[in-house]
Amino acid sequence: MDPITPPEASLQWQDDFPVSIRFDDPYFSDASGLDEARHVFLRGNGLPRRYGEGFHIAELGFGTGLNLLAAWQAWQGKGRLRFTSFEAYPMAPADMARALGVWPELAPLAQKLLANGGRSFCTDTLEFTLITGDARQTLPAWQGRADAWFLDGFSPAKNPELWGSELLAQVGAHTAPHGTLATYTAAGHVRRALQGGFDVQRVSGFGRKRHMSIGVRQGD
Repeated sequence: MDPITPPEASLQWQDDFPVSIRFDDPYFSDASGLDEARHVFLRGNGLPRRYGEGFHIAELGFGTGLNLLAAWQAWQGKGRLRFTSFEAYPMAPADMARALGVWPELAPLAQKLLANGGRSFCTDTLEFTLITGDARQTLPAWQGRADAWFLDGFSPAKNPELWGSELLAQVGAHTAPHGTLATYTAAGHVRRALQGGFDVQRVSGFGRKRHMSIGVRQGD
């Protein structure tokens, strides 16, 4: 249990489509959030092809939990996935349920997430840890190293704190040898900051987004 309860996400809704009031930015694509998660974060990290026992995904920006569920669904039958997410403003379980209810195919996994209040839990196929608070403080203190990163903060123009060079250097420092990253953004300053620790490429994005970024950890 966290010693201090973090502030919850403040939302407005467009039907069942959540938008952050604090950052004036949607939580996922209005085209299809699940297809976006699969294109950007799974395919962008070479998943599920790279999956194996103990594979560890880390994420900046947990949001609705959609990326976790997409990764977990793709994992089924392959041992236990480790997934660690960093979130400053966790969403209330009722809001998560409303947002995730758009995808009935995810319902069995979503129910397990929601049964645990959208917080850390463990099953036979998943070890999930949610670390709340400002990632600029929580990520440097983290002892883990991820095999793949999902960089899914709000837009760099609206949430610059999650895309600063010092924090992205910490992403590199907490990546396993030959680990990877993927993000929906192709902003030049983000790619330049990541190039300190990753070989970064700009590739085709999802939906109306022409480009996104992927990277492979240098050295090690």
